[in-house]
Amino acid sequence: MKALLSHRDKNGQITGHIYSKFTGAHWTLADLADIGYPADEASLIPVRDQVYDYWLSPSHTKEHIVDREALRYKSRPGVPIIEGRARRCASQEGNALYSSLARGLADERADQLAANLIRWQWHDGGWNCDRKREAHTSSFHETLLPFRGLAWHARLNGSTESARAAEKSAEFLLKRRLFRRQRDGSIIHDSFLKLRYPHYWYYDILIALKIMVEAGFIGDPRCEEAMDVLESKRLPDGGWRAEGKHYRVVSEPANSGSMADWGIVSRKKIMNPFVTLDALYVLRAAGRLKIDKTSITVMIKSRTNSSGLPG
Repeated sequence: MKALLSHRDKNGQITGHIYSKFTGAHWTLADLADIGYPADEASLIPVRDQVYDYWLSPSHTKEHIVDREALRYKSRPGVPIIEGRARRCASQEGNALYSSLARGLADERADQLAANLIRWQWHDGGWNCDRKREAHTSSFHETLLPFRGLAWHARLNGSTESARAAEKSAEFLLKRRLFRRQRDGSIIHDSFLKLRYPHYWYYDILIALKIMVEAGFIGDPRCEEAMDVLESKRLPDGGWRAEGKHYRVVSEPANSGSMADWGIVSRKKIMNPFVTLDALYVLRAAGRLKIDKTSITVMIKSRTNSSGLPG
């Protein structure tokens, strides 16, 4: 945890652009939330403010109707509405909403983040930033984190609007069994079945199942096949390995860098503590985990290996 916060300035803010992958304030707050950093930590309020101020600024929220295909992704700031659909990378607002709520840092601006997400939600229950006119199906990558944020907002703020939006998002994912195309049942992308940590904005079945637990949908039978895949990847020692990573370890902020080392990634059968803890969390919540001596040993070993990030 010290590593993640090692580049704060005298005002307690994370230096550099808030969305710098993966050391900016946006990613730092999300990482801290996902590993269970102590809630109501006042020292993180400056980081929260960085994130809120950025995603709620007019340059990101101003909507404009586009009557022709935007050939350049950043041709105009704000949220283009094309064919009646808001084209927004909603994983950004979703992550901001989730991370501030989960760490007890949210203020009234969280309600605005939630309202924006609900307004930009597509009819199929998800979100997509694809600016092609013909794009009509939501993105798994852009849907999962808004789903997470809205589920937390519904539970903590009692918002019926957020609850309905989260339910629609869950249905979008569940009707596809979390990784299959609806039209023919084929696997949407092989990467969806590869376990990694941290997930950042990328989709895979492990983070999807984890969010299904948080949102109260893990009991839906359409989660079963993804859990079968997860169980099939368990190692002989009871853990799970990381099958890749989205970052590189750096000592100074750099593109695609992380100030923390999130455990071993190996083709050999070596357990990754973060992947293992998430897998155990999911399977236990689903009633699939037999709490025996082996499982207890693995949980203790995982917590020991992941409790102190380099710092």
